[in-house]
Amino acid sequence: MLLTICIKTESGRQAFKERSADMLPKLRSAFILFDGVRSVSSVLAATAGLGVTQAEIETLVDLGYLAPAAEGAASVSITSPARLTPSRSEAQHSVPPETSPASLPPLPVDAAPLSWPQERYKRAYPIAAQLTAGLGLRGFRLHMAVESAMNYEQLIVLAPKIRDAVGVGKSQLFEQALGS
Repeated sequence: MLLTICIKTESGRQAFKERSADMLPKLRSAFILFDGVRSVSSVLAATAGLGVTQAEIETLVDLGYLAPAAEGAASVSITSPARLTPSRSEAQHSVPPETSPASLPPLPVDAAPLSWPQERYKRAYPIAAQLTAGLGLRGFRLHMAVESAMNYEQLIVLAPKIRDAVGVGKSQLFEQALGS
């Protein structure tokens, strides 16, 4: 698929706002640059240092986070028209809309931990991001470490640091989401 100009969709803006686990930190940087004016090649050039690839941009289109711009629609060359629509429902791709730790339902104590690390990551990442963002400048490095955490194992490594920074009470929901 070759897209010349893309724009952000409403679901893409929502996923960005909610810090969806589908949108990796490097993709968030690329997503910001899509304004309906810049071409995909110029966004790829601007984010080359981050390692953003054409395939990752296509994934954002497949997820429904980006769409061809109306003016650029005539210059879109794709292998399949179905590639412009999300391949799976948004509910399967985005983190639940409630990202506030206080608004998340508590996990039952006797409940079995989430079965897959990716599920745990998707639940714990927005909580960790919100907790560390609330630390301000004193938690800047920790917040950046959370932002760059790409999987469950990396969040597990950061859990003790988050607990030390925000306190045991505030980190309890995060640790429950991790299953630890």
